[in-house]
Amino acid sequence: MKIAILGAGSLGSVFGGSLASAGSEVSLISRNAAYVDAVNDHGLVLIEGSQRRIIEVSATSDPKSIGLVDLLIVLVKSFDTREAIISAKTIVGPTTVVLTLQNGLGNEAVIDEELGRGFVVAGRTFVGGDAIAPGEIVAGLRGKHTVIGELEGVVTGRIKDISALFNRAGIDTEISTNINSVIWGKLLVNVATGAIAGITGLPYGLLYQVSEVHEVALNAVNEAIKVAAALGIELSVTDPEQIWQSAGTGLAAEFRTSILQSLDRGSTTEVDFINGAVVRAGSKVGVPTPVNSTLVGCIKGIEARNRANHKAQPRPSASI
Repeated sequence: MKIAILGAGSLGSVFGGSLASAGSEVSLISRNAAYVDAVNDHGLVLIEGSQRRIIEVSATSDPKSIGLVDLLIVLVKSFDTREAIISAKTIVGPTTVVLTLQNGLGNEAVIDEELGRGFVVAGRTFVGGDAIAPGEIVAGLRGKHTVIGELEGVVTGRIKDISALFNRAGIDTEISTNINSVIWGKLLVNVATGAIAGITGLPYGLLYQVSEVHEVALNAVNEAIKVAAALGIELSVTDPEQIWQSAGTGLAAEFRTSILQSLDRGSTTEVDFINGAVVRAGSKVGVPTPVNSTLVGCIKGIEARNRANHKAQPRPSASI
């Protein structure tokens, strides 16, 4: 199967590398020139515990160079979804399946708007990835599952094919007939750790050692559970403690949440599509979300500080 990963960051690299290792023809699409050069020159490096795998796979910043693909896996940040899909329209043919594994809420609708209905299938993954250098990724696959499904809840041939493909590649995958519940379930996991890790700067190992952090996380998750209930979303897990514990299960102590990785790079985070999505949904259904509102405000403050620090950096003098 010919596959493209749209947004080959840390997580996209784990998926792309795993699928390429299993024999799929994979193209990694990234705007990061250093990443593209490193992968093309030296291969993609996936690190799992003491194992270090070098995978020969193609990387590019130009989707037009790839041609039509059978499967397009979307893993760009949510705020980049529309722009990224527009840029990738040249590789989407009549039979292409577009699978979004992105965090947060609303990406499926954006893709539908740009491509038309029928292309998109949805999924959420608990797999982790953390970049330590361009093209070098610490992968968190062990004990982490991925769930995919049709938005309409039916089990189709294409969903079965993708699930089988992922499982052959070592990506533990199951099919859901209620993918909206899965989307909210993953949102709760992101709510539990994402923003709090970003604010404190703590990786998973240290995050779980602070009792006060634990309390804040449970309160944030509990708000989101109440919002989901008000929306009529049937959740498979409604115990905040279980969600908090599941967020860190199977990940190395040094793993950082996606929000923390973004802040460490000085990039904009996806907090608007995670905790911010809870706040907006809560406002619509009349459920107060003060903890999530506070977390969003703190992350926005850190983003503003990063922007100010970036602007304050002295510019190199021009050479003659």
